[in-house]
Order: sequence, then structure tokens, then C-alpha cells
Amino acid sequence: MELVALAKNPVPSGATTGVFKSPRGVRLRFARWEPTRPPRRGTVCVFQGRGEFIEKYFEVVADLRRRGFAVATMDWRGQGGSERALTNPCKGYVRSFAEYDQDLAQFMKEIVLPDCQPPFIALAHSMGGHILLRNATLPGSWFSRMVLSAPMISIAEDRLGAPLSVSRLYAEILGGFGLGSMYVRGGVDLPIEFGPFEGNPLTSDRERYQRNRLVLQAAPALGLGSPTVAWLRAALRSIARLTAPQYPLRVEVPLLLFAAGMDTIVSTQAIEEFALRLKVGTHVLIPQAHHEILQETDELRQRFWATFDAYLGVDAAV
Repeated sequence: MELVALAKNPVPSGATTGVFKSPRGVRLRFARWEPTRPPRRGTVCVFQGRGEFIEKYFEVVADLRRRGFAVATMDWRGQGGSERALTNPCKGYVRSFAEYDQDLAQFMKEIVLPDCQPPFIALAHSMGGHILLRNATLPGSWFSRMVLSAPMISIAEDRLGAPLSVSRLYAEILGGFGLGSMYVRGGVDLPIEFGPFEGNPLTSDRERYQRNRLVLQAAPALGLGSPTVAWLRAALRSIARLTAPQYPLRVEVPLLLFAAGMDTIVSTQAIEEFALRLKVGTHVLIPQAHHEILQETDELRQRFWATFDAYLGVDAAV
């Protein structure tokens, strides 16, 4: 699938796009860009959250290219322009987060390592941050550093609608009875962006919220509805792994974690507690930000980029 261009969300110039296959043949969409300004600083690999798509990050791609970075990104299986597993393509489904690990490894081996300039830096949001953290303890990481925006270390209990322990039991019982492809309670086909701006959990920036909705209206196939029981079960199993007390101590890749003070999707407390146990990492709280920090107002995004630049030694003149 080609990238979708809108007047308010044009495709950054010079894109290389295509499809690669996971080890089991799942078709995954990717895109790459070269930097627009010297000096060349390496490649930032951008990894999305659940339900997102490459087009949502065009502004971030431009921000990174101006800083001298090449950019490589992909759509996770089951979302964006990548292959969907179920007959109803609106359902957010995965059997195990190990499948996302496979997507990540294949993306790096097939798309990034052969054609992109090192060093490689990961910039990941929400579920993407969770997947990167699953891989941050492995020997010989591809990444020299990881920058994670509102990583899904745990899901906010308000979002689950029940305590974590109850949600685990719910997902395990229904999944065990073969109901994994069923929506979680209250699940719908429509993406969050089709709901009203007022009271939305993603961003306080009306213009960016509307821009993302316009992309989905122009290309409905990019959208994703609510998660299924199978996705929830896989997520809660993986969360149990990441929130084990010793897990942060095993992370060897330097991390910069961003937490959003107004987040109602992932647990800000879990991010802070994880960061405090890291040997090589730190975290920054942006109190006024909602979950999607990179889709927030100019003021809040500038706080993110100022910290990003200082962390990576980028000239603030960009």
C-alpha cells in the first residue's frame, strides 16, 4: 500500500516505501527517508503504538530529518497498511507479543541494517515502546539508545475498567474458551479518532487530532478499532514480564522515557517506577501532556524535542 497524502499531511519528500514479510509470511509495510540537513547523525527507527500507522508520523519524520537523521519506520502486523489476521480487519488482534518481536527483528535485518546508516536509535510510542523494552535486555542490541514516549509498561486501570488482576482473569478465561477473536467488553470497529475531540484520551491539540481523523477518512483501511481478548491476554502476559522487579536491572541499552501527566491509557506510575530501577536510563514527566506526546500542542512537543536534542547532542538551532 502506498503512503496516503493529504494537503494538511503531505508525504515527506524522497520516501522509499515497500513491503517485507515476517518469518511466517505476514506482509508488513515500511518506509524510509534520508536526512534533509547535515551533519548525518545515523538513523532513527520509529515504532508506533497500537492502532497507529506511518502517515500519523509524517510530522515526526520531518522533525527528525531536519536534525540530520535518516528515518525508517513500519506498520506492526494487524494495523496500518500491514496484513490483518482476522476476517474483520477492524479488530486489534495478536496471539502473542512474540509475534511483534519477530516483526521487529525482520524489519531490522531486512530493511534497516542493509540500507540505513548507523548508529541506530529507536523512537517508540506506547505499545511500540513496550515491544522495544522486550528487546532491550537481549545481547547485541541493534540500538545505541532508545527514546520511548509513554511506553506501555502497564495499562491504566481506568482504561481496563477493572483492576489488573481481574482483567488478567477475564482475558485468560475467555481466551481459554477460544474466544480470543472477540472484542474486549465495549469494543467497537471505529478508531478512537472518530470520536469527539472533547474528552478524547490522546491529545489536547485539536488540529493534530483532526488531521489524523482526516487521514483515516481518506483511507479507512488504515484504521483499527478496539483490541480483542487475544490482544489483551497477550498484552497482560507481556506486562507481567516487564513489571517483574528485576526486569529493569537487565536492560543494557541506554533509555530515555517520557511519561505524560494526563495519560489515561498507560500507567504513568509504572513508567516512573520502571525508570527508577534502570541502571542506564532516565525519565521525564510532561505534566500537561495526554497520551500521545508527539501529537500534542506545539508547546508540549517542544519540551519533548528539547529533551531529545539534549540527550542525543543535537544542535538546538534546528
